[in-house]
Amino acid sequence: MKNELDIFLSFLLGSLQGLTEFLPISSTAHLRILPAFLNIPDIGAAYTAVVQLGSLLALLYYFKQDLWNFTIQSINTILKEIKQFNNVKLLFQNFQHWNYEAKMLIYLIIGTIPISIFGILLKDWIKGPFRSLYVVSFSLIFFAMLLMISDKFGKKNKTIEEFSFVDAIWIGLAQSLALIPGASRSGVTLMAGLFLSFNRESAMRYSFLLSIPAIALSGFYELWKDWSELKALGITSVFVGVFSATIVSYLTIVGLLKFLRRHSTLIFVLYRIALGVLILFLLRYQILKE
Repeated sequence: MKNELDIFLSFLLGSLQGLTEFLPISSTAHLRILPAFLNIPDIGAAYTAVVQLGSLLALLYYFKQDLWNFTIQSINTILKEIKQFNNVKLLFQNFQHWNYEAKMLIYLIIGTIPISIFGILLKDWIKGPFRSLYVVSFSLIFFAMLLMISDKFGKKNKTIEEFSFVDAIWIGLAQSLALIPGASRSGVTLMAGLFLSFNRESAMRYSFLLSIPAIALSGFYELWKDWSELKALGITSVFVGVFSATIVSYLTIVGLLKFLRRHSTLIFVLYRIALGVLILFLLRYQILKE
């Protein structure tokens, strides 16, 4: 493949990103697998991170009212606490009594801390060994099994309005696993939510919200750090990828939330396992190359 990324291929990759970012099947894995199937070089972690900004735009549009309410409620509640206690140390002493919308912005910040830390510590692994197709295939299979277990045994009797500080920490830690291609950000956070007894729609909704700061941080960081690499791929091609990711991401968000109200995650589990096994088979017989 030439240095510059073909526009049609970028459109295809962006559409694939939009479809797989929110389905619990790993967008990073699919953006790693497709070039291998097409027998072209890996497009790299920088393109993968930046094209996710399209998914970010879709999230911001879909959840615009929720994000506005979270922000206003948090600011109003904090100002009220300051006025009432006039002491920063006492600011959060009534935190457990804040309403759900006021708490959510704090929970999203807390949940983003683990992946930010591990993202920095493991940055060389993320761009190197983690992108091995063997890692991708084993990750697809292993985390599919965990998702299946969580969906089968999770009580599913909690809603997002019952979210707690502990839930934010656990799901934030789970999101860090998404640094491994094949794990799936939406998959591991959905899995954690189900293990914590949330119903599927609530777990998925929080997963979407939590992905906003994570995608923004990684996308804009790669945009700044690897601008020369992205220029080599072609700015127009990258833009086309971001555009197609935006449209497909929005449609996927709408469809997935409706799907999970009535269906289990079994179809995604079976797909992940089948894809992981197929990759291992193709690698074993050298039909697919690293």
